[in-house]
Amino acid sequence: MIFFEYYKDIIPDFSSFQESLKTPLPAHLRINLLKAKPLDVFTSLTAQGVSYQRLSELDETLIQVSGLASPGNLLEYAQGHIHPQAFTSCLVSLALCPRPDSLVLDMCSAPGGKTAHLAQMMDQSGLIVANELYPSRQIPLAHTLGRLGVLNTILTGYQAQEFPLRQRFDFILADVPCTGEGRFRATPGRAGPRIGRGRGKLIELQRKILLRGFDLLQDGGAMIYSTCTYDPEENEGIVSFLLENRPAVVLPIDVGFTYASGLTEWKGRKYDSRLHRAARFYPHLIDSVGFFMAKIGR
Repeated sequence: MIFFEYYKDIIPDFSSFQESLKTPLPAHLRINLLKAKPLDVFTSLTAQGVSYQRLSELDETLIQVSGLASPGNLLEYAQGHIHPQAFTSCLVSLALCPRPDSLVLDMCSAPGGKTAHLAQMMDQSGLIVANELYPSRQIPLAHTLGRLGVLNTILTGYQAQEFPLRQRFDFILADVPCTGEGRFRATPGRAGPRIGRGRGKLIELQRKILLRGFDLLQDGGAMIYSTCTYDPEENEGIVSFLLENRPAVVLPIDVGFTYASGLTEWKGRKYDSRLHRAARFYPHLIDSVGFFMAKIGR
């Protein structure tokens, strides 16, 4: 079975991409420096028969593990020393790279892994506003932040597209609701991904969230717009809409890992030429969840 053939013309080395979808997602963990030292975690995992490998020579907190059925059953999980998190999800926070003592807004914060990573990068300084509309998602969000020892964050419950304009932020993360195609890996009995169903309202929501995020951004600030989907209409199309309606710029992304450049056209539609600075992460190029990121400044 061929999945995502709709995107065959834009995904490099499409046959390898197809092969990657036949394998399960690897188990990635982020070591939480707010509560633990990497060497202590490595020693503990090894003692329990869990093998690991670092995903980056520059960042010892990001690892892939094998021989571990459920990270949530480990004592290190309960202690907040580790957090299961897709590698590309971690790269979102690294791409935003907030400075210490900054004012940060995470517009769609649940389940909280990226928020906690931002707090770690800021060394618990400054302030993060973690926004999540739905009460059913606020509970696990608060639990994640508490388990990981995050202290510089407050929670709010606004609709992201209507977040109050009373305060501007130095850094903003808009990891928006999306069709989630990048999370698909083929498993027995699972139906293939459905493309193009009910996306009209979703795209309108994504546009509104990004516009509101930009309006909340401080002059000289930076914002990440991200999704875990391949659809150009949810990715480049949304950012291009912003560029048409606001004095935004697209900033380069440098996270030290392989990705494909953003698209400047697709199926007869032209996108802003600056979208080549955006990043598309595919599972055959980086063995994780598929992701799109654009870094935006004003």
